[in-house]
Amino acid sequence: MAEPLGPESRPVVGILGGMGPEATVDLMRRVIAATPAQDDADHIRMLVDNNPAVPSRIAALIEGTGPSPLPELVRMARGLAAGGATMLAMPCNTAHYYAGGIVEAVPLPFLNMIALTVERVAAMVPAGTQVGLLASTAVFKIGLYEQAFADHGLPILAPERQDEVMALIRAVKTGDTGAARRGALAAIAERLVQGGAGIILVACTELSIMADAIAGTVPVLDAMDALAEEIVAQAKGR
Repeated sequence: MAEPLGPESRPVVGILGGMGPEATVDLMRRVIAATPAQDDADHIRMLVDNNPAVPSRIAALIEGTGPSPLPELVRMARGLAAGGATMLAMPCNTAHYYAGGIVEAVPLPFLNMIALTVERVAAMVPAGTQVGLLASTAVFKIGLYEQAFADHGLPILAPERQDEVMALIRAVKTGDTGAARRGALAAIAERLVQGGAGIILVACTELSIMADAIAGTVPVLDAMDALAEEIVAQAKGR
């Protein structure tokens, strides 16, 4: 029988968090839930920099009024690497705009949530299916998903009232995830389905916290689940 891995040889996931803090904790919960475990020692070691001081992605990418988050993200990644991380993950869709800079600065495998999610969607639905995208305005502005989906022949369908989506994202950041907010998210998703979406993609980690409110006649995928499941697969060598 193979000897169990010692602490020094086990994979360690470094999480660049704080964008927002609740989303970071949500990723950790999902990783724990997805890990087959009989005891504490079966779980995955996670080093987490839950840093709410990362400069605003909205200010940098939409408003043009704030500094780039990249230097702080690189500092965090280097700190996680120095602490023993063997791979990196980042539970924030918008911040993946800076993923290339992180990868250039820190020579660790980076589990790219955008790429993982696109591949998962492409495996779930045929080409030509409209992807109803629930994401921040920044994600749409920078085209974070558009080209990757276009390469698979999957057009994106955006909500008619993106301001309603942003209101929900801001509400989650204040801790407001009650029935009214959950109902509003479900209604936005339903309008996307009525508009022709063949799958709903939750691509904002704040909205992920309420994603279980979405139900309907088409598949629903949460990008956070794609990331959590890949963390488990990589850490467990699947």
